[in-house]
Amino acid sequence: MSLVERLAALAASGDRGVLLTIVEGNGVGSNLLVLEGGETHGEGPDGAAALADEVIRRGRNRLLVLEDGAKVFAEVYGPPPRLFVYGAVDTAEALCRGAKLLGWRSIVADARGKFATRERIPSADELIVAWPEEAYAQVEPDHQTAIVVLTHDDKFDEPALIGALATEAFYVGALGSRRNQERRRERLLEAGVAEADIDGIMGPCGLDIGADTQEETALSILGEILAVRARREGGFLKQAKQRIHVEIE
Repeated sequence: MSLVERLAALAASGDRGVLLTIVEGNGVGSNLLVLEGGETHGEGPDGAAALADEVIRRGRNRLLVLEDGAKVFAEVYGPPPRLFVYGAVDTAEALCRGAKLLGWRSIVADARGKFATRERIPSADELIVAWPEEAYAQVEPDHQTAIVVLTHDDKFDEPALIGALATEAFYVGALGSRRNQERRRERLLEAGVAEADIDGIMGPCGLDIGADTQEETALSILGEILAVRARREGGFLKQAKQRIHVEIE
């Protein structure tokens, strides 16, 4: 199977991989496709292949600079990231609309069937009526999934967050005031969740942009999700020291 055919098969399968192309140095133009799991096709520098898993997990195209000075463009292939929202409230619909603009797949779950309806959340790609544990079992959040908990109800919040922390999700956020976050923290500690894991929850979730409406809140949360995924601080570009677009590492 040629490299082009393997790329086509990769796109059809929904699996993930990264195409490494030497753009400067010995072997310019050489291509190496590395699939998640280690399978390779083509020829390319071993130094870049060793970085493939990290590149795939970060889900972003990057320009890699190897120890010998060679530059390799890493182009990630695979299904779009997923936004999983627990709590079919108004902010969930705004989040799903925003996720569509990003090209992400959105999933909304809620144990309350009267809330998780197509009339209330028309923009979601998938609606699930289930308690958190059941919903996670169906969705199987991976390292390309962001999870946001919006329920504002202890009986949903606690299992939703505990379940989220047990997944590979790259982002776990929870809406709510600082007072609610402190109460939630105490409950999670009492439930046996490690303090380090609790510290990984983004709560109150979102960037500080003065959000007021549901749409502004969704923009704030999605902005934070993108910043976490890119390993950026989410501040003003005019004050940023990093490159704006393609990363070099």
